Amino acid sequence: MIITSYSFLQSNVKKIDDVDTVKMMTFLGYFLLITVLLYMGTRPISFVFGDMINYADGFQKLQLSPNVEIGKDYIFWYFTKLCAQIIDAREYFFLIAVIYILPNYFFVKKYFNEYWYIPLLMIFGSFSFWTYGTNGLRNGMATSVFIGALCLYDRNKWLMYGLMALSYGIHNSLMIPIGAFIVSGLYKNPKIYLYIWLAAIPLSIVGGSAWENFFGSLGIGDERVNNYMTGSVDAGTTFSSTGFRWDFVVYSGFAVFAGYYYIIKRGFQDKFYTHLWGTYMIANAFWILVIRANFSNRFAYLSWFLMAVVIAYPIFKVKFWKEHYKMVGRIFFAYYLFTYIMFLRS
Repeated sequence: MIITSYSFLQSNVKKIDDVDTVKMMTFLGYFLLITVLLYMGTRPISFVFGDMINYADGFQKLQLSPNVEIGKDYIFWYFTKLCAQIIDAREYFFLIAVIYILPNYFFVKKYFNEYWYIPLLMIFGSFSFWTYGTNGLRNGMATSVFIGALCLYDRNKWLMYGLMALSYGIHNSLMIPIGAFIVSGLYKNPKIYLYIWLAAIPLSIVGGSAWENFFGSLGIGDERVNNYMTGSVDAGTTFSSTGFRWDFVVYSGFAVFAGYYYIIKRGFQDKFYTHLWGTYMIANAFWILVIRANFSNRFAYLSWFLMAVVIAYPIFKVKFWKEHYKMVGRIFFAYYLFTYIMFLRS
């Protein structure tokens, strides 16, 4: 909150493209990157971090019995198996933090150039970023590998899809953003994405839990993914309450409105951004349909991990407003404020 407030005040005093401001942002960016990496990567192995203790138990079992059969999320567990033979548990969790954090850094460096600090701050300040770096580790790693794959969008499509396949091997729920990415690449009309998202709300309200049962009966992914839709609740793994969460639909709507405003209202044309927004819209629409599931937070994150860049990308490419940089500061401060309010509520 201190760093965010300072950056917000700076945006009201100085222009972001000022040479001295760029130097300061670069310093703050690396300070933030190293601090978050060390803070997250060196945390103690504790039940306080939810599933972390279960991953530690799995790591220990693979140390003692390396021939244990692996039956799901093969890439992640073979990675864990390899780590169990050469490093200890604390180094293992630090390495996971590196894999979780660095792809985001590579992404903002590529797409935001010297202004990468603010988008990285938005990513780190996103709702659920901490949770999926300390609790839902497989999901977090997989989405970060997906982010890393997007760095190859205009360079090597085969390698990009290869990394996306790797993300699926880490956690097979990534079939949802991968599928959304493929569909939005085939159908490039932004208005269609908006209609799909808007239609998902009344369909979810009318259909109720029938959507969770329907998708669960299709056998999407493995048994674990299906149980996320129809299974019972465990402590520490869901939102503070279940049902149709209008507050989180409104939160999702920030990125929906951003894309609508930039692309449809202001005519912002960028092939990559349109594709990215379409991916977010389709993946988020899927979550809205299954929003009543006890584990719907797992599905929400499959679109939310893209939210910060969906909001930030165009405003570092085009100046939309008269006092553009002041507006940029207000946008990222308001974005972080939601996370901070949710932190205080918890």
